[in-house]
Amino acid sequence: MTESVGLFLYCRLGFETECAAEITALARAQGVEGFCKAKPESAYVVFQTADVESALKVHENVAFTHMVFARQWFVMLGLGRDLPVTDRVSGLVTGFSTWAHGAAELIIETPDTNEAKELSALCRTIEKPLEGQLKRAGILKGKSAWRAHVCFLSGSAAYFGVSVVRNSSAWRMGIPRLRFPSSAPSRSALKLEEAFLVFLSESETTRAFRAGMRAVDLGAAPGGWTWQLVHRGLYVTAVDNGPMDERLMAGGEVEHIRADGFYYRPAQPVEWMVCDIAEKPRRVAGLLVHWLTEGWCQRTVFNLKLPMKKRYQEVELCLDMVRQALMEAELNMVVRCKQLYHDREEVTVYVGPR
Repeated sequence: MTESVGLFLYCRLGFETECAAEITALARAQGVEGFCKAKPESAYVVFQTADVESALKVHENVAFTHMVFARQWFVMLGLGRDLPVTDRVSGLVTGFSTWAHGAAELIIETPDTNEAKELSALCRTIEKPLEGQLKRAGILKGKSAWRAHVCFLSGSAAYFGVSVVRNSSAWRMGIPRLRFPSSAPSRSALKLEEAFLVFLSESETTRAFRAGMRAVDLGAAPGGWTWQLVHRGLYVTAVDNGPMDERLMAGGEVEHIRADGFYYRPAQPVEWMVCDIAEKPRRVAGLLVHWLTEGWCQRTVFNLKLPMKKRYQEVELCLDMVRQALMEAELNMVVRCKQLYHDREEVTVYVGPR
């Protein structure tokens, strides 16, 4: 075993630099310094700290829900190198033996790359034997606030560590496994479904979706996001100069208005406005600020496209713009932002009542 402590963060392939910049800033705000290893196209970032205690301080005090580019994270207890092919389990159990607080469950993962996916068979094979030995060692037990993680980088190398269950993703690698509905007009429907899962708690979902509510979908065609709203019992005004899916329109819950989403104004306030328009992030943020401060919607989900180089800085700028406008308008609303699994060169933002 080699000493390698700090934080391990999964991210979207190609966004390692943004994830590294974000965790560095968040750790520094907690008074913790470290350095990042962010290999391009690796889909993960390692933030090394002086000791485990420093990593724990960040992990316990920085809300995972406030992190944009990390899909999942855990406190690294070490890096297992040259794990014997005939017995990888014993080395990992020895590594976890330094952790005194136990863990409620074990998750074995890999980075989200095509190369790492070839390790999925190994992950399945090793899971039960490792669980058994961790239980016998008293590390894996029924009641604990912690979860154990093992991330294989190759057949003989794996980072291992722990995360606070309530302050990390509920899904393996931070990826919810969603099935594409055959009746949805486009795969973008999965993006909005994931947004609702990530941003809204069960109680918030109950309040946010009631039959008969009204919504506006800006940039709607062909109707993937509109489909998600209709599926939840809402009546939708779909705004787009492009054509909408004929099957979606046949149900009677959708009114299609051929117009530019930046210039459309609702006749009356609605419960929801969603927006997936391909435009400069600051222009989209400004549009959403207008809808919120004018009282045209109560909640919104929108995408910020990030084709530029300084993507982390652009996201921070847009979020600051939204928060500042809400504060000046004395609107007590929560702002949440995440690069979802179904996002590409973009992030998704939710704004709604606290």
